[in-house]
Amino acid sequence: MNLGLPAAVLSLVQQDINIGPNSNGLPGISQLKSIVGATMTVGLILAVLALIVSAVVWALGANSSNPHLAGRGKFGVLVGLGAAIITGASVALVNFFWNVGQAV
Repeated sequence: MNLGLPAAVLSLVQQDINIGPNSNGLPGISQLKSIVGATMTVGLILAVLALIVSAVVWALGANSSNPHLAGRGKFGVLVGLGAAIITGASVALVNFFWNVGQAV
């Protein structure tokens, strides 16, 4: 079934295109990897800091009978833990979804 497309376009549609990541295609890739690694380290440090501050707020709220402050502290602890989990698992998550995308 020809839809009026030129033969050159039809031949391109039928070809199998295989393109993968190229770690040496651009200059500065190793520096970019270093920057991303440093950013992950900063993210983990900030997640630990948020966890500590939130735990202190939770303790102060619980000991001063302030349910709003205690609730905010609990929420902060959950956010700090979530940030640490996502930051730590980011490489594994990206690799997992890359492999899922390659299977399509």
